[in-house]
Amino acid sequence: MSRGPLLFKDIDTPGLASLDTYRKGGGYEAVTATLGKIPADQVIEVVKASGLRGRGGAGFPTGMKWSFVPKASPKPRYIVCNADESEPGTFKDRELMEKNPHLLLEGMILAGYAIGSHLGYLYLRGEFEYIQRILDKAIAEARAAGILGDNVMGSGYRFQIHTHLGAGAYICGEETALLSSLEGYRGQPRLKPPFPAVEGLYACPTVVNNTETLMVVPHVLKHGGAWYRQWGTEKSAGTKVFSVSGPVRRPGNYEVPLGYSMKQLIEQDCGGMRDGFKLKAVIPGGSSVPLLPAADLDTPLDYESMNAKGTFLGSGGVIVIDDRTCIVDALWNITRFYEHESCGKCTPCREGTYWMAEVLERLENGAGKDSDIDLLADVADNILGKSFCALGDAAAMPVQGALKHFRGGFEHHV
Repeated sequence: MSRGPLLFKDIDTPGLASLDTYRKGGGYEAVTATLGKIPADQVIEVVKASGLRGRGGAGFPTGMKWSFVPKASPKPRYIVCNADESEPGTFKDRELMEKNPHLLLEGMILAGYAIGSHLGYLYLRGEFEYIQRILDKAIAEARAAGILGDNVMGSGYRFQIHTHLGAGAYICGEETALLSSLEGYRGQPRLKPPFPAVEGLYACPTVVNNTETLMVVPHVLKHGGAWYRQWGTEKSAGTKVFSVSGPVRRPGNYEVPLGYSMKQLIEQDCGGMRDGFKLKAVIPGGSSVPLLPAADLDTPLDYESMNAKGTFLGSGGVIVIDDRTCIVDALWNITRFYEHESCGKCTPCREGTYWMAEVLERLENGAGKDSDIDLLADVADNILGKSFCALGDAAAMPVQGALKHFRGGFEHHV
């Protein structure tokens, strides 16, 4: 069974992580066809035309993000790959990097060329030390072959890539906290504006893109923007990798066109629920987004459809929840995670996540009061949109979603 038409089409090819195997399959052809032959501005326009949006969670148009880098700035420019992948329920980037590292390097080279950068950083979360070794080996192969260095494939363009291992902090998935960590400081978010495209790493223009986003770029530049739009919808173009976990028959990573039915993903691609389990709800975009009840399983997997249902596509971590699972208990587990991972910089998130965890603990342990449900909703409301960065929103939205669709479960606990 195929797991995808693009990024996962050849993912299980033996030896794909090696330079020789990658090049036999057409690897680095986009670099050869682009560098020194297509102006950087035109590269950005091709990516814009493709409709490619950031696959890390925010869904911001990639080409537009690149175009924000000031052309007249005398400062060096940087391309940074956000390979932190710390969202619970999401495990797509690690498989892509582990099995096809050269595709990521090719995407970084092309992105660097587009914004006029000569240096790229690949930021990995601390638990990905084994993937860092795979990437470092691929980087060494590329340097030895002249694909990285002072004269990339004879084009006259200079580009280098270095890997950097973080300390396993969820907050470093936020791009400005990632940049602070990369500079050697504590991983805490920065005030925006200025945005990283204007003042990012070392106060220089910087583009931060997710792993999956950068790995799509070689395909887009090789075949064109219109080709990429053969998949997806008008506003949500292309394919997306979804990490499916929970009591389904075939959990794992699946690459499908945006707009694909979640019901089809779970029932056909994943083989449906395991024997004895019935679907109760689905968290569609990693633990930081509101859940969808089983009644909304027909919702298309695209940015607009998810927003219309009051949730988000997010990072694509599809967490399937069965009828044996207590929503309050699951929510308590999620909230404790955000309480632990809050960097403590702002009061709404630092204090709010603590109080939500306290209230949920009371409810789960049979000490809940009639007022606790409204208190939980009130605390979540005082976090959402009021924290320094999106971590506060990530903690508040699952609570709001659970209260909206499964309030009866909370009342039962009281």
